[in-house]
Amino acid sequence: MNFLILCLMCLWLYLPGFLANTFAMMWGKWLPKTGYGPWPIDGGRTLKDGNRMLGDGKTWNGLIGGSLTSGLLCILMVVMTNDGSGAGALDDTTIFASPLSGAGDAWFSVGGTMMSAFVLGTFLGFMCLVGDSTGSFFKRRRGLKREGDISSKAPLLDTLPFAISVFLAGQIFLGSSWLADEALRLPMLILVLITPVLHRSFNLIGYAIGWKDVPY
Repeated sequence: MNFLILCLMCLWLYLPGFLANTFAMMWGKWLPKTGYGPWPIDGGRTLKDGNRMLGDGKTWNGLIGGSLTSGLLCILMVVMTNDGSGAGALDDTTIFASPLSGAGDAWFSVGGTMMSAFVLGTFLGFMCLVGDSTGSFFKRRRGLKREGDISSKAPLLDTLPFAISVFLAGQIFLGSSWLADEALRLPMLILVLITPVLHRSFNLIGYAIGWKDVPY
């Protein structure tokens, strides 16, 4: 099986998870402009080390909005790939496989194709943002702040936790789905290693078009 195709297919299948940070950033920036939020997840709580638990950058509007938008993206991906949920073993005939391929009677296969896609995408987005929040927790413990206009840079903690979280969740919880196939484990490792570069590129674009306040 072509390894490059496997890597690209892996990135495509997990796209709802990988883009969840971008969606959360959009919800965190745009929703408050309507007069709603932001609502920090930690509620402004400070721990014994004198630093915030997560900081201002992790909000309920970002977590919920980002997760649900990932669900909508997964629906779009399924429509674009003409479903294909009944597919069996993983193959390299196309990069753009349906995220529901091989799902069968997986736990997220509920209420028809579109609902299954929405649940799967929301799950991937949520797990990405849980990993991202974990990275923020450890940044705060190191004294790196995210409060008001202060935003500290920590390239590895900004990128690796969310990638590791979404891939682990896929391998552990997605059963017979192609997303949990053993053949994707090495591509996952490669993608984790290059995620800092991908993340930096997306952040630079987001900063250039005004979606982010800082380019990291």
